[in-house]
Amino acid sequence: MSASFASALTAARDAAASQNYPQGVLYVVATPIGNLADISLRSLHVLQMVDAIACEDTRHTQGMLRSYGLERPGHQLLAVHQHNEAEAAAGIIARLQQGQRIAYVSDAGTPGVSDPGARLCAALAAAGLRAMPLPGASSITSAISVAGCVPPGHTDGGFVFAGFLPTKNAERQAAVHKLAAEPRCTVLLEAPHRIQEMAKALAVLGARKVTLAREITKQFEQITTHAAVDVATWLDAEANRSKGEFVVVLHPVEVQQENGEAERVLRLLLAELPTKTAVKLTAEITGGNRNTLYDRALEIKREGEDA
Repeated sequence: MSASFASALTAARDAAASQNYPQGVLYVVATPIGNLADISLRSLHVLQMVDAIACEDTRHTQGMLRSYGLERPGHQLLAVHQHNEAEAAAGIIARLQQGQRIAYVSDAGTPGVSDPGARLCAALAAAGLRAMPLPGASSITSAISVAGCVPPGHTDGGFVFAGFLPTKNAERQAAVHKLAAEPRCTVLLEAPHRIQEMAKALAVLGARKVTLAREITKQFEQITTHAAVDVATWLDAEANRSKGEFVVVLHPVEVQQENGEAERVLRLLLAELPTKTAVKLTAEITGGNRNTLYDRALEIKREGEDA
């Protein structure tokens, strides 16, 4: 082990060892999504402490562990992936019931978020066992943090995670039409060989802003924002722009799309009715989005209180 690895692992023990790490627990560990330096000290400590490591791909995980000076014997790496997750859970449960500590990692990022891990954790809960999260890298929150999604007319910056769109064209188009009715920021994932098809489908959203985050944390990271109708053209301009894994952020619907008559009707009804009733009727009368109208109703009521 190199001196740099040794010092990093010592620092991990010094920083994290004081916490209690009970036996019979599955430690769900987020791993880097591209840049190996994005591992946490607590994750390094747990990965060197546990009795075994369950992983999406044992070869990939062994390579990652080797990078940190944490290489494990083959029998301590347990394959748990999307094709065997339900069956493999029984073996993990048996080990935990014997008092072992086991870590679970996916190939990159946070397990259970568009990666295996959710079924495993559900099986543990059904068996009365505990899963402990060790937070870390996430392409979803990384993209959101720099997309600049300012939600005009909304009371918070919440977002919807929609994952991957369907692969079949008709189903993809139907999914995009549903997204068009969602006013909040929406996060999608896409693979390089399908990003062009996604871009063409998103064109129906017109001027709505779309942020493409490509190869997050990696050497050729690229983050750019365009109108939905222009995304396909931007991708076509250079072949390299379609390479790498993508996080696609649909910005919130601009509030002016819901203004005008809806605002007038909402104010009239709020003067006479409870907020939820006023919002419901305004949405039915004007066709406005109920969530956006509710946010606006709260703002109107606050304006009245401050006057």
